[in-house]
Amino acid sequence: MGTRLYVSNLPLSANEEMLIKRFRKFGAVLSVALEMRANRRGAFVEMTTSTEARKAIAGLNLSDFDGRLVSVYLALVAVPSNP
Repeated sequence: MGTRLYVSNLPLSANEEMLIKRFRKFGAVLSVALEMRANRRGAFVEMTTSTEARKAIAGLNLSDFDGRLVSVYLALVAVPSNP
């Protein structure tokens, strides 16, 4: 299992291919899942290692993505509790 990142404030034109191309500069991309909430576009991007994920955050956080300033950060993952 890799390290999941969340990308917020994506333009509505953003697609999986565009995200993979940008994140691949920092390491292997395991998966991309786009989401839309109240006319806001975001995505979960899973990188192979935490080192690659940190490099992607450093390189892409607060960067321009087709005219939008995006935020990239570690995604919070809910861990189920044992009964």
